[in-house]
Amino acid sequence: MNASQTQAFLPYALPDLGDEEINEVLHSLRSGWLTTGPKTKRFEEEFSAFLGGKVESVAVNSATAGLHLALEALGVGPGDEVITTAYTFTATAEVVRYLDADPVFVDVDRETFNIDPALIEAAITPRTKAIVPVHFAGLSCDMGRILEIARRHGLKVVEDAAHALPTTCGGQLIGSLESDATVYSFYATKTITTGEGGMVVTRDPEVARRCRVMRLHGISRDAFDRYTSDKPSWHYEVVAPGCKYNMTDIAASIGIHQLKKAWAFQEKRGGMAALYDAALSDLPVELPPRPAPGDTHAWHLYVLRLKDEAPVDRNRFIELMAGKGIGCSVHFIPLHLHPYWRDRYGAQPDDFPHALDNYQRSVSLPMYTKMTEADQRRVIAAVREILA
Repeated sequence: MNASQTQAFLPYALPDLGDEEINEVLHSLRSGWLTTGPKTKRFEEEFSAFLGGKVESVAVNSATAGLHLALEALGVGPGDEVITTAYTFTATAEVVRYLDADPVFVDVDRETFNIDPALIEAAITPRTKAIVPVHFAGLSCDMGRILEIARRHGLKVVEDAAHALPTTCGGQLIGSLESDATVYSFYATKTITTGEGGMVVTRDPEVARRCRVMRLHGISRDAFDRYTSDKPSWHYEVVAPGCKYNMTDIAASIGIHQLKKAWAFQEKRGGMAALYDAALSDLPVELPPRPAPGDTHAWHLYVLRLKDEAPVDRNRFIELMAGKGIGCSVHFIPLHLHPYWRDRYGAQPDDFPHALDNYQRSVSLPMYTKMTEADQRRVIAAVREILA
């Protein structure tokens, strides 16, 4: 038995929770208010303040829910088209189908993994209603060009920022730009977590109002508002066929303290990315792209691309890493390779050559804030043993 087999398995990701989160959850449990209530409201207010105070924040139970609500609030409906990237998780596109609209996939820039603005412009038709750029791995898309295209063509922009807290573009935090809405994920592996959860942020009060109504069955007033005012009222009205997308106070209790750690987490992840870069740069790999000077990468993922001269392919690399007790992952299997999207839209594998090439070469190494330097050195040693 070799040394790697005697060590505990090192997972691809783990959440980083402390006593602050645990105690806040206990406070919520003891308060008797478990669903959407004072903690959720506090989390929303503090999230808006984190982004500079010029947006409204609407907490939901997932980023998928947030994308659905944002697009619905912006009027996307039957027959519309929404341009997005093929290089994303299925949630980005499936919410378009919820609204009986069609996602239109375009390829990514090979270096950044992010949507290619020139291809966005080429894909616009009279049916196009919105653009959904995805900030892959925590690196900002070229939002200046995307917003300019959207303004010129009268299109809405909803940023999929599931990976992008805290990420900046042109010195501004994603979420504070001029897009119509931005949606974050707080899934267990994300840069901050609530277990499950998400947030819609927008500068438009009407979009925020619609999202709040639609996140809870289309009811005109939240339960918290109905039961905690000076003059409680049991009366409410259903104004639309809404969804059940609200965040619980238990989840928000975790988020309140995770948000306070967001910049410290980013600093740790940035340091880890720098260590990986320094230790792996001489291997037959392409390192992840860096942000523009002066901007911040959230480093949700650290993604290597294996070069042709690598001694193993990506799949074998993952198998060998697992044999050494180290978990890796792949982000993402492009949507046009999945049966539903392939068959519905008649896609061929080489329709999006950069997405396909990146997928075939890419592997996400473990990178999470609970990792010690010794853990990371173990990953580095394993990678070097396989590829050197």
